[in-house]
Amino acid sequence: MSDRFSAWVSTADAVRATTKKLEKMALLGAYLGRLEDADLVIAARLFAGAPFSRKDERVLSVGWSALADVLLERSGKSDADMSASYQRHADLGDVAFELVGDSPPDGEPLGLVDVETSFTEMAAVRGTSAKRDVLRSVMRRATAGEARYITKVIAGETRIGLREGLLEDAIARAFARDRAAVARANMLTGDIGDAALRAKHGSLEEPTLTHFAPIGMMLATPVLDLAEVARRFPPPYVVDDKYDGVRAQVHKAGDRVELYSRTLDRVTKRYPELHDALLAIPGSYVLDAEILAFESDRAVPFTRFQTRLGRKDVSGELRTRLPASLVVFDILEREGRSLLDVPLAERLGILRTLPIAPPLRLALQRELNDRDEPLVAALEREFVAARDRGNEGLMVKDPRSPYRPGRRGMEWLKVKRALRTLDAVVTAVEWGHGKRKGVLSDYTFAVRDGDRLRNVGKAYSGLTDKEIAEMTEHFLATTIKDLGRLRIVRPDTVIEVAFDQMQESARHDSGYAMRFPRIVRLRPDKPVSEIDTLDTVREIARTVAGEHAKDQGAPSGEGEDVP
Repeated sequence: MSDRFSAWVSTADAVRATTKKLEKMALLGAYLGRLEDADLVIAARLFAGAPFSRKDERVLSVGWSALADVLLERSGKSDADMSASYQRHADLGDVAFELVGDSPPDGEPLGLVDVETSFTEMAAVRGTSAKRDVLRSVMRRATAGEARYITKVIAGETRIGLREGLLEDAIARAFARDRAAVARANMLTGDIGDAALRAKHGSLEEPTLTHFAPIGMMLATPVLDLAEVARRFPPPYVVDDKYDGVRAQVHKAGDRVELYSRTLDRVTKRYPELHDALLAIPGSYVLDAEILAFESDRAVPFTRFQTRLGRKDVSGELRTRLPASLVVFDILEREGRSLLDVPLAERLGILRTLPIAPPLRLALQRELNDRDEPLVAALEREFVAARDRGNEGLMVKDPRSPYRPGRRGMEWLKVKRALRTLDAVVTAVEWGHGKRKGVLSDYTFAVRDGDRLRNVGKAYSGLTDKEIAEMTEHFLATTIKDLGRLRIVRPDTVIEVAFDQMQESARHDSGYAMRFPRIVRLRPDKPVSEIDTLDTVREIARTVAGEHAKDQGAPSGEGEDVP
């Protein structure tokens, strides 16, 4: 018999209620350690905040409208009640909890398997009505606490202070296994549930890097000053251009080739012109790369290339006008051998043996040491050259580093000094005025602060009229709260924002505000989980303090993100 979902909910509530890492681990370990195999897999996936494993490409596609309708029906409350609740909590799961309240469930208590079955059915059925019926069926049997977490998982906003690394720690604790072995199994299988099951049965060493099961991509840490590089790790350095394109992971085995986005979605059909060249490379491999377009040897700006993003089928006209190229800068597997633990310098040696031909190209990579000139001067020269080639800036990597999937560390650094930018998520929008009357053109945006989002600015310039019109449709469909001129929207739209200065301010709940913010571009290729953090904002504010002293005599608020 499946374990009661209520026990999972009680554990999630207890984890949410404490800020102490050891307490979270103890709670999770005690719960996970007593579960039967099938329930263990489901519970671990749900604690990771998703209905399915990371490698599973199924999506629920349950919109806010359907979710709101079912919650109102389940609770007997009104639209006004829901709006007031969201203003209090700004969390859809907590809204569900408050709305359902003491309203008793109808039917047999939910088990973990029941919840998994409901998610499977939601992903399988087509049409809003059919999905609503499945959701209605499970919500009818749910208590307020269970409705809270079902809603959180559907909305992708678990927010219980539990990151996947801590969940891996808890699994290791539950079954007395090595934490690194659990993390590796999770990374290689793309399934925290499978990793938990392997931990229980002592088979953590079995999985290897599997073709067509994409893994997290190694991430770089931004630095604002080239002099900071030497403080992170000693020379030599591998440097390559920071390309302004779309990150991609390429898997090839036999006569099959697939491309995956940084969100691990399959995007092969969006770039058909790359297929034959990738298939022509003999043997099996997994590559880390960037997709972009070139005119001669100069990269096409992302603002032009992004017209290809989000299209499942690309017209011949668009392929002719903006043909995709693949710039390869790392290799993770070759002929059945995982290269994740191999130093970068050795991986690059293997990469250079591949017969790379257009539209594929190897990244321009150089090694720098301190023998011939000061390192900062050499980095400055390379940075300027990369910018002259039309690229964003410079990547600086430690040649001794292994490949760390899904991790952001100090072994890869990115320097984009020419413009200060942040990746943020839109949290609210406002109707424009003048020539923008009738469109939602003023965007409030936030950065991550642990499991919360903190507003840090508002911008209303940078996008084209066409982009604003398209985003207006999106925001109207994803409005959570309509306040007249202002709309609170589902935080799923990532934008890159450039700005002149960051300063302390009570204008936003982050405690900071930007001067002269403008939207550089939409970032549909980047998940919300990878936007910048409040720690980055604080660091920028410390770094740039005093740089604009000449402006300090300006009237208060001049140039800030105000209408």
